[in-house]
Amino acid sequence: MTSPAARLPPSSGPTATRMPIELAGVPYWLATEVAEEVGVSRHTFWKWRQAGKVPQGRKYRGRLVIFTATELEQVRQYAHRVEPIGRSEDDQLRLFANGNGPGTGGSQ
Repeated sequence: MTSPAARLPPSSGPTATRMPIELAGVPYWLATEVAEEVGVSRHTFWKWRQAGKVPQGRKYRGRLVIFTATELEQVRQYAHRVEPIGRSEDDQLRLFANGNGPGTGGSQ
């Protein structure tokens, strides 16, 4: 029989699979745990951090990178974002407003 924690889906909250490190009463999660929690590889998570797309976290004991529950939620929101494909709606409107759209004879 599996434990209750093992049955929880990753989106069930920051304590779904691991217990956080507690420092001065504040829970923190390791970078590897955050990546696992949101369903991305450690490499992808590292690239997001380097690009400034998600919080940087904090150094613990000079080598471990840790994240608060708020930062974990910010990473989760970024990981599960929905974005449009291709050109923005404004780009599309400008394209057709200038008479350059398909079938108008204009250049693109």
